[in-house]
Amino acid sequence: MSGPCEGRRIVLGVTGGIAAYKAVEVCRRLVDAGAHVIPVLTDDATRFVGEVTFSALASEPVRRSLWDGADPIPHTKLGQSADLIVVVPATARFLGCYAAGISDGLLTATVLATRAPVVVCPAMHTEMWEHPAVQQNLATLVGRGVTVVAPGEGRLAGGDAGLGRLAEPADIVAAVSAVLSAGGAGGRPRDLAGRRLVVSAGGTREPIDPVRFISNRSSGKQGHALAQAAADRGASVVLVTTTKEPGPAGATVVRVDTAASMEKAMLEEATTADVVIMAAAVSDFRPKAPSDTKLSKSDGLPELVLEPTPDILRELGARRRPGQVLVGFAAETGDPVDKAAAKLAAKGVDLMVANDVSAPGVGFDHDTNAVTVLGADGTRLEVGLSSKRQVAEAVLDCVVTLLD
Repeated sequence: MSGPCEGRRIVLGVTGGIAAYKAVEVCRRLVDAGAHVIPVLTDDATRFVGEVTFSALASEPVRRSLWDGADPIPHTKLGQSADLIVVVPATARFLGCYAAGISDGLLTATVLATRAPVVVCPAMHTEMWEHPAVQQNLATLVGRGVTVVAPGEGRLAGGDAGLGRLAEPADIVAAVSAVLSAGGAGGRPRDLAGRRLVVSAGGTREPIDPVRFISNRSSGKQGHALAQAAADRGASVVLVTTTKEPGPAGATVVRVDTAASMEKAMLEEATTADVVIMAAAVSDFRPKAPSDTKLSKSDGLPELVLEPTPDILRELGARRRPGQVLVGFAAETGDPVDKAAAKLAAKGVDLMVANDVSAPGVGFDHDTNAVTVLGADGTRLEVGLSSKRQVAEAVLDCVVTLLD
């Protein structure tokens, strides 16, 4: 069975950032997936990577200039013939030019001359990524339908570390595949446009003392994938997260840590939401009386008395307004679907997403997941081992059906 990239014409834009070397791997993966890849490099990109490398791996030789070839209008030919354009990496300069409609070379001219979906993958130092001008440019592009594959946190050029590290090639190709799967050559659907969606992500931390806490292995990746996918489908997104990872460009990000702070944020944001997705892994218990000072071995073994944390999903179900779609997640071991079905009935949700976190490659801290989506109306959708972005798209497809 052919995949979403099979036979598609994909323009791979490469700009002048140190992360340009990762675009080589993106190129190879796209070609392996069956895509016809046309590389377009800026002059600055060639300071980091060579033309010969891309020409050897891609489906056509590298294009660099508006003026060097026989075609008098190469940007319009590329833009009109592309099924999708992906820019890896997308520098702050490129994002600024694209958002402002400034054509300063072949690549910016091509993205301005296309009606195909465009995916941009920013990479830059943390200070640049967090600058209001960059975030405003990203919000502008998202509002125009551009998909942003947000950078992660990690090692940066010059020995620094922080937000701004280019997304991994596998995640970029998964995002490209998701866009092509959802919308074909004409782009992904904007079926959540005009909707307000609130999603939680990550594992909560319940303090034992000022330096220790009870938590779980949740990375927040599935919740963040849901937020990004919803933003790409046109939703106005609020992401309530315990992680330090950036949210989708243009989204409102609310940082929390404990179950109590997550409950407060979710109940507030849910009051005006069309869709609420509780993807966070909330600790079931917390210390009843956390110490104000650090506990020490010299003090002897402390008596740790636990109490239940608030059931945020149940409270959201009790308070939800008419027409609101409520989605819960159940990370389980041993009969996860049966346990999720019991929660579905008990907590008043429309959809319960079950996953067996003991299975290989599934759930916590993985880039992949496998889930069963249970509907209150008796529907059941199995999603085999897939990227978390693909799982997010499947869940949102179910949400859109309920909204319709």
